Amino acid sequence: MAFSERKMPGICSVFLLVVLFAHSCHGFYLPGSYMHTYSTSDTIVAKVNSLTSIETELPFSYYSLPYCEPLGGIKKSAENLGELLMGDQIDNSPYRFKMNVNESLYVCTTSPLNEHEVKLLKQRTRDLYQVNMILDNLPVMRIAKQNGVSIQWTGFPVGFTPPNSNDDYIINHLKFKVLVHEYEGSGVQIIGTGEEGMGVISEADKKKASGYEIVGFEVTPCSVKYDPEVMTKLHMYDSISPVNCPLELDKSQIIRERERISFTYEVEFVKSDIRWPSRWDAYLKMEGARVHWFSILNSLMVITFLAGIVFVIFLRTVRRDLTRYEELDKEAQAQMNEELSGWKLVVGDVFREPDCAKLLCVMIGDGVQITGMAAVTIVFAAFGFMSPASRGMLLTGMIILYLFLGIAAGYAAVRLWRTLKGTSEGWRSISWSVACFFPGIVFVILTVLNFILWGSKSTGAIPISLYFVLLSLWFCISVPLTLVGGFLGTRAEAIQYPVRTNQIPREIPARKYPSWLLVLGAGTLPFGTLFIELFFILSSIWLGRFYYVFGFLLIVLLLLIIVCAEVSVVLTYMHLCVEDWRWWWKAFFASGSVALYVFLYSINYLVFDLQSLSGPVSAILYLGYSMIMAIAIMLSTGTIGFITSFYFVHYLFSSVKID
Repeated sequence: MAFSERKMPGICSVFLLVVLFAHSCHGFYLPGSYMHTYSTSDTIVAKVNSLTSIETELPFSYYSLPYCEPLGGIKKSAENLGELLMGDQIDNSPYRFKMNVNESLYVCTTSPLNEHEVKLLKQRTRDLYQVNMILDNLPVMRIAKQNGVSIQWTGFPVGFTPPNSNDDYIINHLKFKVLVHEYEGSGVQIIGTGEEGMGVISEADKKKASGYEIVGFEVTPCSVKYDPEVMTKLHMYDSISPVNCPLELDKSQIIRERERISFTYEVEFVKSDIRWPSRWDAYLKMEGARVHWFSILNSLMVITFLAGIVFVIFLRTVRRDLTRYEELDKEAQAQMNEELSGWKLVVGDVFREPDCAKLLCVMIGDGVQITGMAAVTIVFAAFGFMSPASRGMLLTGMIILYLFLGIAAGYAAVRLWRTLKGTSEGWRSISWSVACFFPGIVFVILTVLNFILWGSKSTGAIPISLYFVLLSLWFCISVPLTLVGGFLGTRAEAIQYPVRTNQIPREIPARKYPSWLLVLGAGTLPFGTLFIELFFILSSIWLGRFYYVFGFLLIVLLLLIIVCAEVSVVLTYMHLCVEDWRWWWKAFFASGSVALYVFLYSINYLVFDLQSLSGPVSAILYLGYSMIMAIAIMLSTGTIGFITSFYFVHYLFSSVKID
């Protein structure tokens, strides 16, 4: 009873702190940005992101084309590391709205187009470049009809080229529709992601006046030919008559030299029942749910098949052989050894140091780092912590996780090095190699691609200042943490082998077929688990679609880990059974060879699904990024397979009694 009385004040204090914290909070929404409530006639300014195209994959600044500039000049928005690396360049725009005020406004008229501007506009139009606008953190959406079916697109085209025509027309009139939801000031603090959310009453919120939340942003683009003599008499934001989008080409604005283009827009505010937590649903509609479930079912079948093989190895073959082996006396064991063949004969060589032991340790260290980064990122994304509303957050989070997981990489690599060599000598070299191996490969590939982007004057090129930031993060955070991890690895207890290694290596019997064929073939099973989800990921990267089915991706990741582990164990056992004791690298590449199939599939995707991709520059960029992805997958899956096989072999031979 006395114990309970002592605990009560502490519990009351904690409860009081929670109540005070709840009282001071003004609400938050976990997977996106903070809710912004507007009053009638409040000014809202739209922003513009980089121009993008699925044909070239080269982003360009919005103001690289002769568009109207805002009155106060162009101001760049603060961008995080992920946005900069993805080529986003978010600027303010001259398009401003007043909440719940429907208007038709004039923006500006350009000076007569010169030859360079005409060439640029025509090129961007024919390369299918899209203008990407943002209002209250929502991308603009265009709804187009094809064969009677409504298709949603983010952004709108720079212009269009009619069929069987050499003329190009610019989009110069925009009809915006802003969906708003009336906010009653009910004092509900939204902390969930569902349709209704989860409510927490806050006294501070009850005092708020009602207002409006922006829950949708749509556009209908038009091309309208204006009389420049009339339009130049107007000033920015002067009212004009509403415009009907012309269907006749002679009433549309053609792109040619000496033309003066007038830009106008209309805005209509429409009340909507969509709640603020659900406003991203229109962008994140999950297509092909059945395909995702088919992928998972297919993976489960592969796992069940492999699990059956592993079960047979453990319970029938290994256990039976060990039981027979241990029941014999020493003299009978010696006689049996002469007659036996298989994994028991390589007992004196199975833990012999592999070729290129240092490289193996380095690749395992980097694999641990990449696997940890991917797993933590996908778990956080699956629980809604990395919303598409927070542009670049996913990539930023991955980079930060990779930097801090350098400790795990250094620890794993140095501990394996100690296990192989029996000494900690050379751990600094191992740690430095781990810190520089994969990042060095990525740095070289990105530098080559960056020179290509610089030559194309694309916003996708990494600025020099960002290069120094990345190098600083690499050498000031990642490298020291990897060295700290390596130091911890020297202090950790080395894994002791269960059997001694003979001085003279045992001869490996000749094989009818090269063992690398089996290793390469083993990669098809993990690839079967991955390839359907890989299609959706590639489509989101290269076709500008949102990918937000991280729940499915988390399941696929878990299944992939299980398949990689099972494939590697089965292949390692098969090699030991034919008296091949050089299993180290084969265990790594048995599951790591899935990267080869991923890269080949990427080439297949380029040829058959990205047929619109034009020019050698775009193809080189695509293949460069695909190469980085394949190397990362090889290191990650190879590490999973190797670690599983190592502990399988350790367990297998720890059960054998040797004098």
